[in-house]
Amino acid sequence: MPITFGKSTARFEGACVAEEVLPLLDWLQTCGRARINLARCTHLHTAVLQALRAARVEVRQAPADPFLNRHVLPFLREARGTADDRNKE
Repeated sequence: MPITFGKSTARFEGACVAEEVLPLLDWLQTCGRARINLARCTHLHTAVLQALRAARVEVRQAPADPFLNRHVLPFLREARGTADDRNKE
């Protein structure tokens, strides 16, 4: 399984495909403050990416994959920053 779910942190490994989104959504709804480890992730399906962005997860470990690190990581962190800015108002 490409995603291993812990109490508050999910670890992504290899290619995370669309079939992973339902278990991910279940976990996101129950864990409270979600954290993710993308260090060993090589691909995120857009459905998985959208769920992570909507949940404003905290990325604990950045992906080693150059594409994910350059494009996906800032996209996820931007959503989290936007949420933090709204809470300040």
